[in-house]
Amino acid sequence: MSEQEQAFSIQKIYTKDISFESPNTPELFTTDFQPQLSVDLNVESSKLGDDVYHVVVRVTATTKVEDKTAFLCEVEQAGIFTIKGFEDAEVGYLLGAGCPNTLFPYAREVVSDLVQRGGFPQLLLEPVNFDAMYHSHLQSQQGEQPTAQ
Repeated sequence: MSEQEQAFSIQKIYTKDISFESPNTPELFTTDFQPQLSVDLNVESSKLGDDVYHVVVRVTATTKVEDKTAFLCEVEQAGIFTIKGFEDAEVGYLLGAGCPNTLFPYAREVVSDLVQRGGFPQLLLEPVNFDAMYHSHLQSQQGEQPTAQ
C-alpha cells in the first residue's frame, strides 16, 4: 500500500457577505458612548469537489448603548481550501479549526474597518481559539450521541 501525499493549501480567500447597520445614529453620537459588545461566531464548511472544501467564518458584532443598538456588523469571511491525503478526523479538524484560524484575521480586519467607517471607535476583536472551540464541539456531539451497548 502506497502512502498518499498530504496537501493543505489555500485556493482563495474572499469576503462573502458584509452588513453594517447603525439604526440609532446620529442621535447616539451626541450621547455618552458606554458600549456593551456581544460577538457571535459561527463556522460552516462544505465539500465542493474532490479534496476541495469551502469554509465560512461568520462574525456578528452587536454593540448597544443602554437599550439602543449602536451598530450591528456582520461579516462572512470565506475560503476555498484543498485538503488531500488526510484521515477523516484530520479533515474534520482542518475544517473546524485550521481553516477558521486562517480566515479569522481577515474577518477581524473587515469588522474593524466597517466599525471605524461607521463613525465608531475602533473595534479590535479578541483572538479566537478555534482549536478549543472545535474540541468543545466534538465533546458536545459525543455527549448527544447514544452509546451502543
